[in-house]
Amino acid sequence: MEPSLSGVLGLMQLTDSALPTGAFSHSLGFETYMHAEQLEDRESFSAWLEMFVDQQLTHTDALAVRLVYAAEDFERVEDLDDLVTVQALPRQIREGGMTMGGRLLSIGARSYPGEWVQRYEQGVVEERLHGHQATVWGVLARELGVPEDTAVASHVYATVISLTQNAVRGIPLGQNTGQAVIRDAQDWVGRAVAVSRDLVAQGIAEEVLGAVAPGLEIAQMNHERQRARLFMS
Repeated sequence: MEPSLSGVLGLMQLTDSALPTGAFSHSLGFETYMHAEQLEDRESFSAWLEMFVDQQLTHTDALAVRLVYAAEDFERVEDLDDLVTVQALPRQIREGGMTMGGRLLSIGARSYPGEWVQRYEQGVVEERLHGHQATVWGVLARELGVPEDTAVASHVYATVISLTQNAVRGIPLGQNTGQAVIRDAQDWVGRAVAVSRDLVAQGIAEEVLGAVAPGLEIAQMNHERQRARLFMS
């Protein structure tokens, strides 16, 4: 089913890199590799970003969005909010996901109110729910009538664009180089959509939710101990 024009426009608004969620403040771990002089150019950043998409974005965010779409009631969304939040072991990643998710939910609830959106916002206000960015997006995308695959792709792609923009000013990379990385990343986004779809079809999505390479998590944990930092995570 194709989304309505209002749904498409809502998707474009809520996944735009200009949306004030604070994503510009997060490297989600790549600054640790920068500090170790392992990310210095297009090739090294592209390799890191592809790994990040294949690991964290596919097995956490993409699966979380799909599980929200599969939820039959809001109580299931509440359970997923807990599950997705607690599996984020690095403190900065966990807190960053909640901060960005809270901003997305606040903006989305005012622009596109719906029963689940409003219940989610109320739960976050009452501190019963965490408001992880991926589950928040899943609820908002459902409310907008966005097809499931499109919801997954748009969230993963928005994260890729945000990280690349941060790398452009952090490493730094040239603007044209950043656009070339984003173009390359479209294939990785497509793979995240396909792999997450297959995991759901196999019935193991919840079992592998949060499966991330240990090296990535260690780098994300080490970031908070760096003496000088450009980013919050």
